Amino acid sequence: MRLIKRLLITLLVIVLVLVGVSYLLPGKAEVSRSITIDAPPEVIFPYVNSMQETEKWSPWLSRDPETKLSYSGPDAGVGNILNWSSDHPQVGTGSQEIMESVENQRVKTALDFGPMGAAEASFVLQPEGSETQVTWGFESDLGLNPMSRWMGLMMDKWVGGDYERGLDNLKVLVEGQG
Repeated sequence: MRLIKRLLITLLVIVLVLVGVSYLLPGKAEVSRSITIDAPPEVIFPYVNSMQETEKWSPWLSRDPETKLSYSGPDAGVGNILNWSSDHPQVGTGSQEIMESVENQRVKTALDFGPMGAAEASFVLQPEGSETQVTWGFESDLGLNPMSRWMGLMMDKWVGGDYERGLDNLKVLVEGQG
């Protein structure tokens, strides 16, 4: 009986330490990747300012070609909405809406992953001579949930590679038009 009591106390102490340490972890998860594309911003902008156009270079759709997509609102710009649904765990279900669009400069979107939470994503286009640096960013408020804060430490590893693949796809698509 003494052994069981010690084990329970040890387990409780470990859980309390893990919860306590979680509040010292960052309250936001951030991921950002950049690529230089040999094209001016006005050639790239339509591909990041329309959810329909992102379908052409998305890193996630190749994981599940059976993903169900639906669009609403305008075809591009503020109010353009994508809803997706997939049984694949790395694709999941959710929606994305363009909340801000500054022509040839930046696009900000709101992501809703349902019970998995919400986030914001952005595309920033920075001209560099005849080329453009495209930065794809992601930010999520992790709140006070200790598990979310621990998971936030892994977000760059989980999402970063997808952002790199997506930007590579975008580069191939845009430069292939030239």
